[in-house]
Amino acid sequence: MASSFVSCNLHCIFSTKQRRNLIFRDMQQRLWAYLGGVARDQDIICLSAGGVENHVHMLLAMPSTITIARALQLIKGNSSKWISDTFPSAESFEWQKGYGAFSVGSSQIKVVRAYIEGQEEHHGSTTFEEEYLAFLDRYGIECDERYVFG
Repeated sequence: MASSFVSCNLHCIFSTKQRRNLIFRDMQQRLWAYLGGVARDQDIICLSAGGVENHVHMLLAMPSTITIARALQLIKGNSSKWISDTFPSAESFEWQKGYGAFSVGSSQIKVVRAYIEGQEEHHGSTTFEEEYLAFLDRYGIECDERYVFG
């Protein structure tokens, strides 16, 4: 073939270190936009970004030119520095080391976008830990819960 065509949509989830509530309400909209900008710099299309005080969800359309690990390393690393530089109250901000990346079929993009946009309401009754373990279960990822959150 003369060209490469890729459809690789991922729902990525990552938390603040120790799941501390460091993503303050007044920084959230700017952070979601910044995360999308970091993704765009790597030719990744950010279809949605959002979350709550202790974690982030991103829906990404990945190109064939970057690995998942590298994409998340760049997004988390750049945004961590930006948060520390931009918000004095979060000068020692860090993301948790790991992340989740779950495949999303094209027919489910609207559903995942709505899920990300509804994070605040969703977490009125569900903790991040419950949510994340449910994702692992839904995708058939076996793990020892004692070691999931570090």
